[in-house]
Amino acid sequence: MKKVINGKTYNTDTAELIGDWHNGYPRNDFRTCSEELFKTSKGAYFIAGNGGAMTEWGEPCGGTARCGGSGIRPIDEAEALEWAEQHLDAEEVEKYFGHLITEA
Repeated sequence: MKKVINGKTYNTDTAELIGDWHNGYPRNDFRTCSEELFKTSKGAYFIAGNGGAMTEWGEPCGGTARCGGSGIRPIDEAEALEWAEQHLDAEEVEKYFGHLITEA
C-alpha cells in the first residue's frame, strides 16, 4: 500500500515492518481489524490498517451505510511506542524503542 499524506510518501513495500496485530475477529466480521507498524528509511512511523465497518478503518459507502476499509495513518515516535507496547512483546518493543525505555 502506498499513500502520499501532507507531501510525504508512505509505502509498505519500502518501509521496515516493525510488527503487526489482528484483533481475532473473523475477516468477514464488521469488527475485524488488523494493523501493521512501519518505519520509513527517513525515520517516520506509520500504521497501515484495514478493518470492518465498525472499526476506525471503516469508510462511508453510500447514505448512512459504512463498509470496511483500509488506509495509512502517520504517527510520531511516542505514538509508535504506545502502539508497540499494546501489541508487541517486550523483546520487540525493546529492540525498536530501547532508546526510549528506562527501567522502573
